[in-house]
Amino acid sequence: MDLEGYNGLPERPQMLPPPPGGFMDREELIQHVGDFALTQGYVVTIKQSKKDKVVVLGCDRGGVYRNRRKPIDETSAEHSRNRKTGSRLTNCPFECVGKKDDDMWVLTIKNGSHNHEPLKDLTEHPSARRFTETEVLSIKEMTEAGLKPRQILKRLRQNNPELLSTPKHVYNVKAKLRQGNVTVRRLKTMKPQTTVSGNTLATTNEPSWRQRYPPRVPNFIGGRFVDSRSSTSIDVINPATQQVISQVPLTTVEEFKAAVFAAKKAFPPWRNTLVSIRQRLIFKLSELIRRDIAKLATTIANEQGKTLKDAYMEVYRGLEHACGIGSLQMGEFSPNISYGVDTYSTREPLGVCAGICPSNFPAMIPLLMFPVAIACGNTFVLKPSENVPGAAIILAELAVEAGLPSGVLNIIHGTNEIMNSIRDEDDIKITSFVGPNMANIYMHVRLANGQHIQPHMRTKNIAIVMPDASMDATLNALVAFGFGAGGSRCFLISIVVFVGGSSKWEDKLVEYAKSLLVNGGSEQDAALGPVSSKNAKEHTFRLIQNAIDSGAKLALDGRNVMVTKYSMGNFLGPTILSDIRTDMACYKEEILGPVLLCMEADSLEEAINVVNKDKYANGASIFTSSGAAARKFQSETDIEQVGINVPLPAPLPFVSFSGSKTSSGDLNFHGKAGVQFYTRVRTVTQQWKDAGYFFDSYPPPMPMPMPMPISDGSEQNHHESLMVPTTSDDLPMQQASF
Repeated sequence: MDLEGYNGLPERPQMLPPPPGGFMDREELIQHVGDFALTQGYVVTIKQSKKDKVVVLGCDRGGVYRNRRKPIDETSAEHSRNRKTGSRLTNCPFECVGKKDDDMWVLTIKNGSHNHEPLKDLTEHPSARRFTETEVLSIKEMTEAGLKPRQILKRLRQNNPELLSTPKHVYNVKAKLRQGNVTVRRLKTMKPQTTVSGNTLATTNEPSWRQRYPPRVPNFIGGRFVDSRSSTSIDVINPATQQVISQVPLTTVEEFKAAVFAAKKAFPPWRNTLVSIRQRLIFKLSELIRRDIAKLATTIANEQGKTLKDAYMEVYRGLEHACGIGSLQMGEFSPNISYGVDTYSTREPLGVCAGICPSNFPAMIPLLMFPVAIACGNTFVLKPSENVPGAAIILAELAVEAGLPSGVLNIIHGTNEIMNSIRDEDDIKITSFVGPNMANIYMHVRLANGQHIQPHMRTKNIAIVMPDASMDATLNALVAFGFGAGGSRCFLISIVVFVGGSSKWEDKLVEYAKSLLVNGGSEQDAALGPVSSKNAKEHTFRLIQNAIDSGAKLALDGRNVMVTKYSMGNFLGPTILSDIRTDMACYKEEILGPVLLCMEADSLEEAINVVNKDKYANGASIFTSSGAAARKFQSETDIEQVGINVPLPAPLPFVSFSGSKTSSGDLNFHGKAGVQFYTRVRTVTQQWKDAGYFFDSYPPPMPMPMPMPISDGSEQNHHESLMVPTTSDDLPMQQASF
């Protein structure tokens, strides 16, 4: 367990046991327990170990005693006595066991309690007095030079004034060295090493995979970042510079199985974790994401090409929805549905869930998937897009920092083979998928193991502009949401239908669009970044030319835009095509660039008909100052996302998102629907015979009715018809239904 650079404990360590889970190997398990123990104010030690089968870890209270005796000459009359070896006091009842199960090491807590107070300062523990590997080598060199232990210690303290070791510790190291053991077993110092001047030595907090060039993105399996054994990788390219940012391995099937195994092993303890604890963990994750949002946004801008402003908005849209899981996961209760019978329902987690993410939202889509799933008590296997993996890895690092137990979240990389494995895996109960149409159809075709899928496919958003709409507000909305994110987001105005003609709108729309500054996504002043890839740029160019050849008018051509600083980038400026018809390829196919299609309609009814006939229409908005026109649009459009004087009818994550037609499935990951998707309803009907409501026979005796007043001397009033029998003998036989 690496304690180097550890700067202290929380203000109030709670002596909690480490979270159980599955681990790839024995060393990872020991590291996990050791690192967690340090945060709780205690230190662990190995009590028992069978290297390939089991390891037992206990609490090292820090007490060390030695009973030294001088050796006696064997020729003397007395028997020779050997010096008793040192032993470590481990009388604290805390104990956890790591056991190898198939290919994974599974951690269980045998006794999580302690019989002592937490260490207020870890430097009080003897492990803080151990030497580093560099110091051990220095001791060896100085010993060979003839220096005494006190002289050695004095020289070591010149380089490390805070060294707490004593001459006795130097003697112990020398004894090991005489036996030929250079790698003396130790715990690294719990304080950063300092130089003679007192400055901290230059160290890096970056993981080893980030220090390579180009970095090879690891998988995240069982709480650990693991380099894939695959020899095949995909280059992640900055669309503005064409430089290789990193490499993504094509994960092997065995590594995918290990990720599913880790998630499966972590599920039982995680589902039994208190909802309040899961909720606090999500709050902590949200806090860490806000802290590192600049890092996330920069990574998104470099990998995907969208501007920093769009990247920040993306991260914010995915935050905090899962923090309200305490109320979202509530069930229902119906008391006394029959005699002494109560019925209640609960929402329970499903097990291992999976998510397949697109390239246009590297952070938002994962944040809409796994936080809700794990907050409900599930474990998760995430496959980010192989073109933009960086944001998902940063989220995994923050999840570890937040305290997410090993195996609850796992990340694997790959393409079609991994998608096939996800769909064919029996242990995965449910899959969320966001991607293009053909991939969604392919995923449905492979659906053969009873696994449910939550598809989100190609979408199209249509804006209808009435003649009485506010000119400036409407144009600002069309430009902001018609060209944002380089045209590669699903919540984007694809088509504008001008009712009554577009002549008075077109020139102004072109003028507004020309004001957008095209630049690298990581530049602060950029309003429009590059297209995500060369293929997307070529595809968009082809559709633009096809539209022109089919009779469309090119109102604004962005194909020749030049960005001096990024001459190699995949840039396409704002492009506006008018006189579009529904039979054109640019209308039928998905455009992956900042291209706005303009149509005309003679009436509102004709414009509504355009919306209703489009099978990919996910949302539609109307811009008008007429309440009657807005009401007619709202009631007659056959679409579920409706906007009135807003450019984008997409709700925030805590409101259910209602995708429509072929663009979405029955349930989504927004709002209550997301919780419903990641849980199942369990209904319990119960009866307790000793609760005072159970009777030996059904139905029970009915109470005597109140006497009714008589209206006159001969007739009872109409209330007499409401009189009930006084005994059960007068009632027809009834059976309580359960």
